[in-house]
Amino acid sequence: MSTIFFLLLAACGSGSGFTDPSREFGPERPTEGAPHAVHIHQPPGLGVADVDLADARGVRLGVPCATCHGDNAEGPWVERDDAPQDFHGNVALEHGTLSCDSCHQSDDRTKLHLADGELLDITDAMTLCAQCHGVQYRDYTHGSHGGMTGHWDLQRGGRDRNNCVDCHFPHSPAYEQVMPVHPPRDRYLDLDDSHQEGH
Repeated sequence: MSTIFFLLLAACGSGSGFTDPSREFGPERPTEGAPHAVHIHQPPGLGVADVDLADARGVRLGVPCATCHGDNAEGPWVERDDAPQDFHGNVALEHGTLSCDSCHQSDDRTKLHLADGELLDITDAMTLCAQCHGVQYRDYTHGSHGGMTGHWDLQRGGRDRNNCVDCHFPHSPAYEQVMPVHPPRDRYLDLDDSHQEGH
């Protein structure tokens, strides 16, 4: 019995299966040349402290961390009398039990560091995120986390990927709870009793 079934299956599968033969195969995949690049977005706010100011167009301004903490800054601002008091007071650090020094280099706030002490530029924040969030980074590298635009097949075209901090604020990365959308409305439930009798 099973032999007859497989013979029938093979006979049915021997045809193309498409009425229009031009639809049987997609365009050929390019095989020559190097794959296209994957571009990871660098957010403009990386390494910039938010301030409650905006320019003439209403775009929020930021102060680069290097202004006060970089190599060219005029001395350590925290020790100066004219240093802004509580400048970082609006930063809500809600990232597990981490402190500022868990990620930022203590003597140069324009640098990050891994758990083993390796220094990173602030633009390499994804490497820092990946050391603790391995599952999310694995999913990111496989395309199921983080979002992308462009081509899955890099032989056909390039791809643009989001950075971790495009979606997650580094100091408090969890999404805030939101109210769900309204449920679908049943127009008959909104009617008074006299109108419902006929339905």
